[in-house]
Amino acid sequence: MAASGGDKFSVLLPTYNERENLPLVVWLLERTFRQRIENFKVSLKAVKTFNSINICIFYYIPQLLRPRPKKLGLGTAYIHGMKHATGNFIVIMDADLSHHPKFIPEFIRKQKEGNFDIVSGTRYKGNGGVYGWDLKRKLISRGANFLTQVLLRPGASDLTGSFRLYRKEVLQKLMEKCVSKGYVFQMEMIVRARQLGYTIGEVPISFVDRVYGESKLGGNEIVSFLKGLLTLFATT
Repeated sequence: MAASGGDKFSVLLPTYNERENLPLVVWLLERTFRQRIENFKVSLKAVKTFNSINICIFYYIPQLLRPRPKKLGLGTAYIHGMKHATGNFIVIMDADLSHHPKFIPEFIRKQKEGNFDIVSGTRYKGNGGVYGWDLKRKLISRGANFLTQVLLRPGASDLTGSFRLYRKEVLQKLMEKCVSKGYVFQMEMIVRARQLGYTIGEVPISFVDRVYGESKLGGNEIVSFLKGLLTLFATT
């Protein structure tokens, strides 16, 4: 998507077993950009089937799908996506409908206001919030974020969210530095950004629990998160 000012924004949607969501996500993206972005341009390309897709990239509506042979991890999905992204800014959001595209124009405005390298969606600041989670899930999320704030002091209010806008070159540099996997990966991205002196802006967002598919959060993921958090604390 090209917007006024000469900037171009690529939207990456890493997804695994979530093909039911994709038509609606694409429709929401198109509606959002048509209504709220000035002078955006759309170049339409051929669309592949949604069957058996592990990683999808939408450069706004050139609906360009880049499948991979199997689930290889979120970090490698980002790297795979960047190879095909044509924008100088990259928006990354979940494909499970928990992130609404309506916030993307706010990300863009925030970036321009402060010339930020990263703009991150936050559930824990301003009028941000979480909807559809039970009390246990909210407590886990709040607890993880609190521990991260205490141990790492990252200078951002939401470390485990994945709805973000990056300068492409900044995202590339962070991917070179990050070694974590799973839920710790998003946290490390912000911690490494702080270490490298990149600027971070925040936009309050409403996070809504997934419509289709199952949550990936389980006991193993929680243990991995805690191990990863302690590793970051010891090495940063």
